Amino acid sequence: MKTKKKYMGILYIIISAFCFALMAMFVRLAGDLPSVQKSFFRNLVALIFAFVLLKKDRIGFSGKKENVKYLFIRSLAGTIGILCNFYAVDHLVLSDASMLNKMSPFFAIIFSALILKEKVKIPQALIVIGAFLGSLLIIKPTPAIFSEPASLIGLLGGLGAGVAYTYVRVLGQKGEKGPFIVFVFSSFSCIATLPFLIVDYHPMSIMQIVCLLFAGLAASGGQFSITAAYFHAPAKEISVYDYSQIIFSALLGFIIFGQVPDIYSWIGYIIICTMAVVMFLYNKNKE
Repeated sequence: MKTKKKYMGILYIIISAFCFALMAMFVRLAGDLPSVQKSFFRNLVALIFAFVLLKKDRIGFSGKKENVKYLFIRSLAGTIGILCNFYAVDHLVLSDASMLNKMSPFFAIIFSALILKEKVKIPQALIVIGAFLGSLLIIKPTPAIFSEPASLIGLLGGLGAGVAYTYVRVLGQKGEKGPFIVFVFSSFSCIATLPFLIVDYHPMSIMQIVCLLFAGLAASGGQFSITAAYFHAPAKEISVYDYSQIIFSALLGFIIFGQVPDIYSWIGYIIICTMAVVMFLYNKNKE
């Protein structure tokens, strides 16, 4: 039974990775629209899904006042992360944008040490440093990067997601349920981006609306799948499979957009994925 649950967890996390790769593809296919506008429609769909789930399972706020500030920080960091990720998706090779966003687990380790006061072991610190060095091969830091900072913004998106995941863990420890956290985040993101949408709304074709709706559906599928994955198996056993998103993104980027990452990006992918596997094995052995 335990082995079956583990394999179900692996299947769900791979489905989640594919859904998030699809989300990035549809965001890119939506064309030349502001990241804020894309984010609003993506989160609007997620908000509807989360609301339906809350009603179905009768989930609500725990009532703990101290959790309000944690919900706010999680929502703010998550919104910044999505906006930066969408900007990177529009301006970088799809697999590059996905890989920079996948730096979030390494940032989560750093912020867990700073916020949750969790001790970071020397091997973990070295792995984080190794992953960051791998990201530099994707970012390719030269003076020109400041004129087209998409890679740095993509890395900032990973940092925002890392902060958000850290506070998701804080909220989980303090009794908040996952669907409620998603609902608050989606609501916050929609409200935060709505004024910018009103001031600088770009008219959309039917195809662009369809692409953004599919992006929202794919994102919702990714969120529910990853929740199901961690319900079936612990993170230490399955988290490494989340990096299959890079493979899906590279394939979709090549098939749909004709994108081919350069050799430095591929070396960066290999280094970051290797660091993820090493971290996975280290945590499993530690447990």
